[in-house]
Amino acid sequence: MLATTSDIKINGEALYELPQDLYIPPDALEVYLASFEGPLDLLLYLIRKNNLDILDIPMADLTVQYVQYVEKMKAIKLALAADYLLMSAMLIEIKSRMLLPKPSTIEDEEDPRVELVRRLMEYEAIKLAAQQLDEMPKVGEAFQVAHAYYQHIADIKPPEVSMDELVLAWQNVLKRAKLNANHRLGRAELSVREHMSLVLRRLQADGMCAFSELFDVKTGGVAKLVVNFLAILELAKEGLIHMTQQAAFSTIYLQVRQADERT
Repeated sequence: MLATTSDIKINGEALYELPQDLYIPPDALEVYLASFEGPLDLLLYLIRKNNLDILDIPMADLTVQYVQYVEKMKAIKLALAADYLLMSAMLIEIKSRMLLPKPSTIEDEEDPRVELVRRLMEYEAIKLAAQQLDEMPKVGEAFQVAHAYYQHIADIKPPEVSMDELVLAWQNVLKRAKLNANHRLGRAELSVREHMSLVLRRLQADGMCAFSELFDVKTGGVAKLVVNFLAILELAKEGLIHMTQQAAFSTIYLQVRQADERT
């Protein structure tokens, strides 16, 4: 519903007639329907507005519309750049060259609109590319950038087993063997090579074994333990097994060396 003068009150009194001395300056309200980024932008706007062929521009109509628009900008006291005035002069020059009769002696004269068309097409391509870039997703608006970090963890190589550690492990085996010692007399032929095969089969089956697990202190006696120990030493000497230890005085582990690890 539109308000009438009776709906307007001044100092509590209804206003039925507009004041006769009401003065509205001419430039109190200005509406800018479009803004352009330069003379080429204005030309392209006029061409698209009138559905003109950019390759066959009617210079007479385009020049008139361009000059009229520049005059309007002057009338509303809009600061004009020198490029707009220069383009006006260029359009008038092209229009004049097209209106002038061509001498019969000059053949295949270049169309005076060629340079203007080239500049307009280049500007339109750049403007379109800029619009496409502006429509692309932006960091912080459409998506966020993921941040990641990595930490390099150095490979921890277990320390090699020293001879002292090996001797200490062997002594522990002997101590456990003495607890199960007996005085049974007999003769047994023990083969180091046979025990080497037994140890290898055990390691291949289990993958990794503790040093003490390779000795059966309950059966066989000390002689069998010695032969088994010699078999382990021989396997290590020939590079068929690998002995490792996580830390000093910790459990010694044995495993079969791979073919590419043997030297």
